[in-house]
Amino acid sequence: MDKLGPLDALFIDAEDRDPHTSMAIASIAVFEGPSPTHEEFLTFLAGRLPRVPRYRQKLHTVPFRLGRPVWVDDPHFDLGYHVRRTALPAPGGDQQLAELMARVMSQRLDRDHPLWEYWVIEGLAEDRWALISKVHHCMVDGVSGTDLYRVIFDFTPEPSPPAADDHPPGAEPSPLELAAGAVLDDAVLPLRETLALGSAASDPAGAIRHAADTVRGLVKWAPAAWPATGSSLTGPIGRERRFTWVRASLDDVKLIKRELGGTVNDVVLAAITGGFRELLLARGEPPGPHMVRSLVPVSVRAPGEENVYGNQVSALLADLPVHIADPVERLVAVQAGLRALKASKQATAAESVVSLGRYSLYSLTSWWVRLAFGLPQHDIVTVTTNVPGPQQPLYGMGRRLVEIIPYVPIATTLRTGIAIFSYCGTVTFGITGDFAANPDLGVLARGIESGLSGLLAAAERHQRASVTS
Repeated sequence: MDKLGPLDALFIDAEDRDPHTSMAIASIAVFEGPSPTHEEFLTFLAGRLPRVPRYRQKLHTVPFRLGRPVWVDDPHFDLGYHVRRTALPAPGGDQQLAELMARVMSQRLDRDHPLWEYWVIEGLAEDRWALISKVHHCMVDGVSGTDLYRVIFDFTPEPSPPAADDHPPGAEPSPLELAAGAVLDDAVLPLRETLALGSAASDPAGAIRHAADTVRGLVKWAPAAWPATGSSLTGPIGRERRFTWVRASLDDVKLIKRELGGTVNDVVLAAITGGFRELLLARGEPPGPHMVRSLVPVSVRAPGEENVYGNQVSALLADLPVHIADPVERLVAVQAGLRALKASKQATAAESVVSLGRYSLYSLTSWWVRLAFGLPQHDIVTVTTNVPGPQQPLYGMGRRLVEIIPYVPIATTLRTGIAIFSYCGTVTFGITGDFAANPDLGVLARGIESGLSGLLAAAERHQRASVTS
């Protein structure tokens, strides 16, 4: 019986507060055909499940929210419930796949079962098939979710042997046992605080540096709490979603980085900035310097912890410079802004605030989180998360995985969200939008493509100039 971490529990609290929010993350994996039969896929997946114990556990809520929810073995686990199958209408292209993805992600996962679903999709063009992997955010973040691909699939066309399944499910705890455990956990809370203080006392210099970084980060977070300039990008959301995506060459992104400076993340954020600029202009809204503030998740995982599930992330709040028309100048502004945010220790402060949940009464923190999610917020406009994926091909049942398209959820007043994922030389931008608020989501997609094209043209000019000089 494992207890959710503070950040994992936050995603549950957020979903409980807003009936229009589903905190599932997802991706579409496109494979070369033919598609496997239902029985073939079930047999394949059953041989991998022992590698992912969380897939056979469900979430139990502690009575009266006395403690954070816990993972427990599902004694009635039914693999067939979690594997769905459907087919795309003709012609089986991107549009039909995107519409299906939007419908699948508009529905919440059922907490009476382990919090994941796989959808096998037949009928893709070019004799291909797809797999939608849908997992609750309280279970994985972007990095650990990516690791699931490495665990479930293979690096060669020859399938690996099934994993040994020698773990019988444990008994489900009763509500009384859960409540008693939470009360006991609260009782030892002062001891945990004492141990934390003792750890700090053993390294006073490190504790002082960490405290200073946290204070400095909180100071830098304070201006970000000011409302962003109002626009149609924020407001109430419904339950239904729209979805689309943009593809780019990782080599092109690296060429831009090499010739114009910055990082891969700088380049993709600059392209996204161009997309939001185009969307605002198309809606007749002049882009301003503080109109698009993005939550940018930052992984705080130590190397080698990719297969430790749960969330290990912090975050930055970045103002995307949509007011700048020139794509190269936008890239320079994005670089400067992210450098300043990293130097400000914003991520350290955010991580420290979340970690305080380990030393606080969950009944109180949960109430505050749900209250905060119920209040109108005007400081965050979107979320942009960039996760690097494997650069060597993966295979499922001998079939080559040719493309992975990511999906990020939206909540509160965030009407759009963008997930960026790289796989086998391709960078894919998965764009989520509230259905009612974004009938023009394609404008954002085309704006990202245009932003990348402008940067690539500038990089190629710079490269030619360097060769001839």
